[in-house]
Amino acid sequence: MDKKAYRDKQEAQLKEWQAEIDKKKAQADKKSAEAKIAYQKQIEQLEKKKQEASDNLKSLQEVSEEKWEEARREYEKRADEFMDKLKNMKP
Repeated sequence: MDKKAYRDKQEAQLKEWQAEIDKKKAQADKKSAEAKIAYQKQIEQLEKKKQEASDNLKSLQEVSEEKWEEARREYEKRADEFMDKLKNMKP
């Protein structure tokens, strides 16, 4: 997969992640005040991980061919961290 196709695919993934975050925010609104605060902290962590992945994806566009694989692995690490946070959210 070339750089552009990879980046396009990952940008679509970031949009899906934002939709998941938005769902979690809607779920937080339905919780009691105390549970809502705890859930919102988890959402903030999700948003941070998504932003880190987004920033890393932007850097992929600017890296040389020699460093592209390393940068891609770093992005995928950030993506895995986001997915772990999403899967492990406590209601």
